Amino acid sequence: MVLKKINKSDILKIYKREQDYLLKAIKKAKDPYHIFSLSTINNHHPESRIVVLRNVQINPLKLYFNSDIRSPKSIQLKKDRVCSALFYDQIRRVQLRFKCEVNIHYDNDISKIAWNKTALQSRKCYMAPFNPSSRIESWHPNIPIDCIDRDPTLDESNLGYNNFMHIELNIIKADILELHYDGHVRFEVLENNEINFLSA
Repeated sequence: MVLKKINKSDILKIYKREQDYLLKAIKKAKDPYHIFSLSTINNHHPESRIVVLRNVQINPLKLYFNSDIRSPKSIQLKKDRVCSALFYDQIRRVQLRFKCEVNIHYDNDISKIAWNKTALQSRKCYMAPFNPSSRIESWHPNIPIDCIDRDPTLDESNLGYNNFMHIELNIIKADILELHYDGHVRFEVLENNEINFLSA
C-alpha cells in the first residue's frame, strides 16, 4: 500500500480550484455551486434555506446573493451580521463551508448595479404583494396577478427595487472537504490566509 502525500502547496491548489468553480457557477443554473445553503440565527436558533449565488469576488473571497428586504433571512441578517454558507458538489464529492460576516447593500450604488443585472422575470419576486413567509388565508402565487403569464415591463419591475437587497458575505473562515475512499482531504483557510490541515 502506498500512502498518498498531501502538502500545503496541494491544498492551496485545491482552494484556488474551488474558487474557480464558484466563479463558473454564477451563470450556470445547473451547476452544483449555483445554489447554496445559507444558515442564519433566529432567536438563538439556526435557520437554513437555499439561495442563488449571484457574484463572487476573489482575494479577498466574497460571495453575493439577492434577497427581499421583507424576508425572514434579511431581517435575521440585519440583526445578526453573521451566517454560514454551505456548498456541495455531489459528482466531485467536495464540500465548501464558509463562516461569514455580512454586509447589506440596500438602495446604494452596489445594489443598483445588482438590480440592473436582474432579469425582468426574476424581478417579479420582489413585486410580491405579501411579505415572504407571511401567513395567508389561501394559496396565492405572490407575484402580481397581471404578470402571471408575462414578464413585467421595465417600469413595472422597478417597483420591486424597494424590496431588493444585495447581500455581501465576507469570508472569515473556509472549511474545504474532499471525500476519497483512501482518506479524505480537509483543511481550513482563515481570514489572514493561514492554512491548516483538519482531520476529516
